[in-house]
Amino acid sequence: MSDVELGKLTASQIAGRVRNKSISAMEVTEAAIRRMESIDDKVHAFCTQAPDLARKMAAKVDSAIASGRDPGPLAGVPIGIKDLIATKELKTVCGSKAYENFTPEEDDVVVERLRDAGAIFLGKTNVPEFGYSGVGHNPVFETTRNPWNTDLTPGGSSAGSGAAVAAGMCPLAVASDGGGSIRIPAAHCGLVGIKASMGRVPLYPGCRDERYPGISSWESLEHIGPVSRTVEDSALMLSVMAGPDARDRHTIPTVDVDWMDLSVDKMRGKRIALSLDFGYLAVDPEVRALVTSAAKVFERDLKCHVEEVTPDWENPYDDFWGIVALETDLVGMREMVDKHRHEMTPHLVDFISREWRAEDLTNANMARKRFNNRMWRLMQDYDFLVTPTLTTLPFPVHMQGPEKIDGKIVHPFQWLSFTLPINLTGQPAASLPAGWTASGLPVGLQIAGRHLADGDVLKASAAFEQAAPWAEKWPAISS
Repeated sequence: MSDVELGKLTASQIAGRVRNKSISAMEVTEAAIRRMESIDDKVHAFCTQAPDLARKMAAKVDSAIASGRDPGPLAGVPIGIKDLIATKELKTVCGSKAYENFTPEEDDVVVERLRDAGAIFLGKTNVPEFGYSGVGHNPVFETTRNPWNTDLTPGGSSAGSGAAVAAGMCPLAVASDGGGSIRIPAAHCGLVGIKASMGRVPLYPGCRDERYPGISSWESLEHIGPVSRTVEDSALMLSVMAGPDARDRHTIPTVDVDWMDLSVDKMRGKRIALSLDFGYLAVDPEVRALVTSAAKVFERDLKCHVEEVTPDWENPYDDFWGIVALETDLVGMREMVDKHRHEMTPHLVDFISREWRAEDLTNANMARKRFNNRMWRLMQDYDFLVTPTLTTLPFPVHMQGPEKIDGKIVHPFQWLSFTLPINLTGQPAASLPAGWTASGLPVGLQIAGRHLADGDVLKASAAFEQAAPWAEKWPAISS
């Protein structure tokens, strides 16, 4: 098979072929390295490439197969790992001059599990500084670009993970999501991104280890999950990463989700609340139109009951950042600002330097409780809440966000206003391709499920994928 043909195999296909010996893990890995080396100077998805480590891991998989041992469910699958997630053999820079030469002493829990599952690590994928942004630029590395149009952002903060998968460098990448950062690049890159319920996928040391200012933030908001081209591949990665671990106090102790049960015949009669703007958001007309058409797929093809709703909550944007501040090591990061101020992202410096009052933080916590209560009351009447993933299309790489949407002046981070609330609640959510605009840009559809209803979100995602498939649509750069 050619490198391009290998690059268009799904993770499930690769693992199956490696296990049945129709292709070796080393052959897959060498092809992935060649694609990375030929494409990434245009996209800058990987901030740290690791071809030697990848070859070492591939040899281990092939040796296991040769000796009759189980190589794991991700045998020979090349993946990228977001550069906010700890890797003991690779630098974890977090897009910051303060961590430019930092190599963790231990792997994150999910990295341990991916190693044991036979995955091949191509390298670390690029992020904005400490993930405090929805795009892909930082003070250390080149700005990550969108494979569908390299003048535009792929979204973030899992910018490199989204770009790597969309460009065909790897079929899977690890992302993390504190305010939408799995779902944002999935939407802007035409991919699947799934944020499981809070606690399904354990985190440590990321967000949990107090020794690392910046890395130790977002404790009750952050999730780790996959970006992929298909729902099946995301489910496969979740089946490896999910499950309890004592190092994460938020971990869910029971394993009650069959991640690979993607039955699509159980959607008839499901109740869907559709909100195109939450009653207060400016939304790009093309986004609105494509998500409206996607909602009709649920109604027409999947026989669901779709009802347009206007939720009774206010925009929780300001309170969201109060929660982030509450969970940030302000002392440690202010010391970092004192040392690196002129090498740090300006809006991050402003956030850290702000004089937060105790009342700002407790008000944010009360607002979170109020929002959660309104969300669960809404979800009593519906199985899913469906929205656009983002309010706008991909925009130029130099921006933090558009200044105007649908003719209205907006805050630069307003475009994230569909994803942020779902981190306050911790409920499961997926972003799927709703379609592509006339100019060839992807638009994301967000499906949020009830508290802990991860299996339902997966089934709804698989059913929508079957009814409106997208996996064969690739950006030109992938070839």
